[in-house]
Formats: sequence, structure tokens, C-alpha cells
Amino acid sequence: MSELLKKIDEAVKFLRTKTTSQPNIGIILGTGLGGLVKEIQIETVVNYSDIPHFPLSTVESHKGKLIFGKLGGKNVVAMQGRFHFYEGYSMQQVTFPVRVMKFLGVKTLLISNAAGGMNPLFQKGDIMLITDHINLLGDNPLIGPNDDELGPRFPDMSEPYTKELITLAENVALNLKVRVQKGVFVAMTGPTLETRAEYRFLRGIGADVVGMSTVPEVIVAVHQSMRVLGFSIVTDECFPDALKPVLLQEVIAVANGAEPKLTAIMKEVVTRL
Repeated sequence: MSELLKKIDEAVKFLRTKTTSQPNIGIILGTGLGGLVKEIQIETVVNYSDIPHFPLSTVESHKGKLIFGKLGGKNVVAMQGRFHFYEGYSMQQVTFPVRVMKFLGVKTLLISNAAGGMNPLFQKGDIMLITDHINLLGDNPLIGPNDDELGPRFPDMSEPYTKELITLAENVALNLKVRVQKGVFVAMTGPTLETRAEYRFLRGIGADVVGMSTVPEVIVAVHQSMRVLGFSIVTDECFPDALKPVLLQEVIAVANGAEPKLTAIMKEVVTRL
């Protein structure tokens, strides 16, 4: 057994002492997006600090709790707060919870984030379904020895975000009369926001929104043959010729404002899965 598998096994065994839940849907809630938890019929809450080998959230608005319960009649496990590369964690640490989710029984991952919008057709408060991503983190969680029990050495990334789930989410949004965008998410390390020149570059290579998370977790989810549905809330407009300073409080406020719409979509998607 590899070192990583041992750590996963220890975390899963600990969680099994806290809950008998068999979640098949995992949810990762991004900055300002913890409100979906209110919709979950909570059975068990476990602090990250109690789980073997789990990192701790160090970012404002990330609660640091693993929540087991039911959403839309389905067994789910939700991360209220995630980890970022810029916090000083390794890619393996950032993605460790996704490994644990898989061994708890999760087959489908719903993931959300707050992001800066670079597509001129997007505006603050928009919800974007992620159709693809660009990894500019300068690292990859699969670097190092591969454990074949976890996944293949060279996972295919031609469809990291499951088309069937994107179509489902679009139909749900249409029924709920919520406008959604679709586009490409690019991940940068942070914690600095981008310069005007960087926004021009990122837009030029095909990205619609930019953030500091999501891509590592999605890579590991794909490595483990999980289905993935990703959402970005556009919390600020990153147009180089009209760029204004951004405050975290403003980002959280916009995310909180759009959260009810995203919560409604995610809840209905889970119900229909």
C-alpha cells in the first residue's frame, strides 16, 4: 500500500466511526458559497481539524467542516471550505479530500468557486457552467509515483467536466429561469489578483473566468473516474481597460448575492441525478 493510500485509509476509517452515511455525491463549496449547507438535511458534521491528514482552511469564509446528510433525497458529503495551493499546501494536500470522498463512495463531484470574469459578455453575479479548464498553476497533483489502485498513470482529460451533467444543469437553470453562462476556467496560483497584462493574456488563450482553485480537485476526480460538474460565480469584472481594485469583502458579497440561484440549481441537479 502506498503512503497516500495509507493516509486515505486512515481518514476513511476515522470518518466511518463518525457516520454510517454512504454518500455517492460529493460537493465542494467555494468562497462565499457555503449556504447550500442550509439545504442539506445534516446527519453528521466533522471538523477538518479532527480528520487524520486533512489540511485546515486558512481563508476567511471557508468554514472547515465536512458535512454528511441528504440533499434532494440523495446521500451527499459536502466540504464547507476548501484548500488552495497559495495557502502553502502541496497539490496532494489540496486534493486529499477528493481522494477520501472517492473511498467513501462518491461517484459524482459538484464543485464551485468564485472567479473573476474576463469574457466581456459576463457580468458580476453571473453563474458560469465550466466546460473546460486551463491549468496555469505550474504544478499537477498527479506528479510523482502513480498508484494504480487510485487511477491510471496518464488519465485522459478530453472531457474533464461531464457533458451530460452540463446539459442537465442547463435544463435545470432553464426551468428555474436562472440565466447561466458557459465557458473555460483558468487556474492561477494567487494569492495576488492578476495584472492588466495577465488578464489580456488569459483572455487571449481562451479563458472566460480566472480563479485560484478547482483545477487540482478536478484532475484528481478525473484520475479516479468520477463524474464532474463545475460552477463559477463571477464575482468581479476583469476587463483590462476598465480595471478597478478588488476587495475580498466585495467578492464575498457578490458570491453571497448569487448564492441562492446557484444553490437552487445544485439542489435540483442533485435531485435529478
